[in-house]
Amino acid sequence: MGDIGSLTRIGSRTLDSDRAARFEAMFDRHAGRVYTYAARRSSPGVADEVVAETFLIAWRKLDAVPADPLPWLLNVTGKVLANRRRSDQRREAFTTERARALRAAPTFDPADAVPTRLAVEQALDRLPPAEREALTLVAWDGLDVKAGAIASGCSRATFSVRLHRARRRLMKELGLSRHSKSNASPGREVPAKEGRST
Repeated sequence: MGDIGSLTRIGSRTLDSDRAARFEAMFDRHAGRVYTYAARRSSPGVADEVVAETFLIAWRKLDAVPADPLPWLLNVTGKVLANRRRSDQRREAFTTERARALRAAPTFDPADAVPTRLAVEQALDRLPPAEREALTLVAWDGLDVKAGAIASGCSRATFSVRLHRARRRLMKELGLSRHSKSNASPGREVPAKEGRST
């Protein structure tokens, strides 16, 4: 039994090594083309992030990547760019609507709307990308935890942790940490100690 176990471990390491070598070769050969594709449709800074996200997806789905990977990679890149554009549009709509609501609220001075909008934008910008994406998928795209995990390409547990941290950090950034539980989206999974600072 010991010999069989050893062979199994060696086989597993060889498989992992082969996958890594295939991925590295794919990255070395096609990352430049993917970057150029993304940069033509966005900006250099955004293109860098899109390349990273595209190849993260490629790593996760390596067994499904065809022998000629470039068309597949460009398809994924297009979807990543489209998702970013939708998120940006929803973010702009959210902040604009929030500013409009604050202007209309009798308890707020309309002059406070712009600083509040900026505060929300800046607070979102300070969130780690994965946590910001989790929050926007739920708040703006209307996904639940299960669907958000699929869209992010991670497990439900990982997505839930990201969402929890994003809500907590956003509330903290906005000085609303004491109200984080009451401000959570209805029907969403919220950890019991969400309002507690780390």
